[in-house]
Amino acid sequence: MHVKDFPEECWESVFRFLGLGHHLESLSMVCKQFLSITNRLLFSLTVYDPTTPLLPRLLLRFPRLKSLDLSLLNCHHEGLLHQISQSGLDLHLINLSNQRTLSVDGLRELGSNMKNLKVLICSNIGSLRDSHLVIIAYCFPFLEELDISFPLNSQVSDFGVLRLSSMLENLLKINISGNHLITDKSLFYLCQNCLSLEEISFFICFKITQTGIASAISLRPGLKSISFNIEKKRIHGPGLTLTPIDLNLIDSFKSFKRLTALDLSNSVISDEFLFAVAEGGGLLLEKLTLQDCCNCTFSGISYVLSKCQSVQCLDLRKVDFLTDQCISKLSVFLLSLTTINLSGCCQLTNSTFFILTRNCPLLCEIKMERTYLGVEGEEDSMRDFVVNPEVKKVYLGDNVLLSDASLIKFVSICPSLQLLDIIGCEGVSGEGIVEVLKRCSEIRHLNLANTGMKVFEIDFEVSKLEVLNLSGSKIEDEALSMISRRCSGLLLLNIQSCWHVTAKGVVEVVENCRRLKELNLKNCRLVSDDFVAWLEFSKPSLRTVATPSDVDVYC
Repeated sequence: MHVKDFPEECWESVFRFLGLGHHLESLSMVCKQFLSITNRLLFSLTVYDPTTPLLPRLLLRFPRLKSLDLSLLNCHHEGLLHQISQSGLDLHLINLSNQRTLSVDGLRELGSNMKNLKVLICSNIGSLRDSHLVIIAYCFPFLEELDISFPLNSQVSDFGVLRLSSMLENLLKINISGNHLITDKSLFYLCQNCLSLEEISFFICFKITQTGIASAISLRPGLKSISFNIEKKRIHGPGLTLTPIDLNLIDSFKSFKRLTALDLSNSVISDEFLFAVAEGGGLLLEKLTLQDCCNCTFSGISYVLSKCQSVQCLDLRKVDFLTDQCISKLSVFLLSLTTINLSGCCQLTNSTFFILTRNCPLLCEIKMERTYLGVEGEEDSMRDFVVNPEVKKVYLGDNVLLSDASLIKFVSICPSLQLLDIIGCEGVSGEGIVEVLKRCSEIRHLNLANTGMKVFEIDFEVSKLEVLNLSGSKIEDEALSMISRRCSGLLLLNIQSCWHVTAKGVVEVVENCRRLKELNLKNCRLVSDDFVAWLEFSKPSLRTVATPSDVDVYC
């Protein structure tokens, strides 16, 4: 049967089964029909500065786009918003973050043509005013999610939030963190006027009081997610004074009906507060973040996890009283756990890694950066090892005591590993990395920045590796040549500050890694500016950047 004889709807189903993303790139080169079909299967596009002149063509090329990310651009949005509004696309999400300000005219034009926009992200805007909130509410009345967090210069007041909340009846989720002028009134307006509200975040809004939070919860006990921090007030001198938890706030948490996510990062909390979380609507809790919290004990954390055994994502960063024994006791409550972050828990050793992989059967992601990994604990004998094929992502950065031997033990029980991040682990060598690759054939993302990596001698193909970060390592052209031959499927390579790499090694990479999309050469002292200019001219499809970013590989 000829390609053209097979219905396009069937081809679409086949391509969806193969998976979206960069896998479609090779398919699109087969014939014009495949190019047309794959163009219709791209729903999300990230735009970079070099591609802005091509934006009108890209918007025409991908007629089913639903999500557009402009957050990585350094240029003004106004002209781009005009092009987007005239494209005829039916966008559901647009990200305008990291700009100096929001274009009022651009928002108006966008709103007149994007009636179905559901998600608007405007985080880290240079200057944000009440007038921006009014325009957003007027132009996008069907918004369900809005992020106006952490503007550099916030002039947003309770008045702006009042106008916004009174016009966005369908709002489900809002992030107003970092808008330091708003008070309890803003929280009240949102909970009173947005009848469908399910998620709210208001970090570093220190004019919002505990009394205001308690009142808001009483208005909206059906909230699914709430994120805020209780300020650690600074006293005279370098110390901190701990703000006591208001009893009304503690009682309000008992009224939650269906709370699934709670983030109290950098807060003063207490065991009594955690008891209230557990006794209230916390039984449905799926995500709990207690990063850098103080004034609670292991008793409080243990109690809330014992009562909330549906927790899937647990963040206990910088909870420095945790030990291997503590993790062992907690792990019996973590049968639903998929993601855990224990970075900065300085007492945790190798034993914690083995305990988690053995006792948490659904665990997919482990973060243990800046811990005591590399030191053997009580559970380091081989009889305690249990292979866990569910673990896909492991972040072990900045563990200065981590050695090849410990790393090999870890990856040996995680054969399905797809991402390994050991940035700053100077005790790990090239020999250790080769052993990792032998045991984990599914690895796609490897971060070896600032490690002891120098020699790379490998006699097998690493066909699935796509992202490799070697920045700050000691590799030379010989190792880079070996990498280019054994890892020919690379999409992104970062060799920033690799001072021994020359143009010769870079040429080999570019020649052998035909799929390469992004190359970071910053601070490679032996690679001249003239060579970089020649590379950009001769390989226009290759992005040479100063800072690596997520690769929009398909485009």
